[in-house]
Amino acid sequence: MTKAELAEQMAKDAGISKAAANTALNSFQNNVKKALKKKDGKVTLVGFGTFTKVRRKARNGVNPATGKKIKIKARNAVKFKAGKALKDAI
Repeated sequence: MTKAELAEQMAKDAGISKAAANTALNSFQNNVKKALKKKDGKVTLVGFGTFTKVRRKARNGVNPATGKKIKIKARNAVKFKAGKALKDAI
């Protein structure tokens, strides 16, 4: 499902315009981003799942095209853990 399809389905389910659903979806995305940028970034949607910010350590890797060793820098990443209701629905 694409973002456009999701916004269309949200509009249909909530009985609102596609523009309003798209605005709500964009607001959700922006607020999740803001929450995850914080030091202890975490967003919990009960029954759906939890988005958490994790720190990936620097490590050594291999360029698959050349076989040459490279250094991969430390970075932040986002981890999603599905909630019980979502797991049961699938």
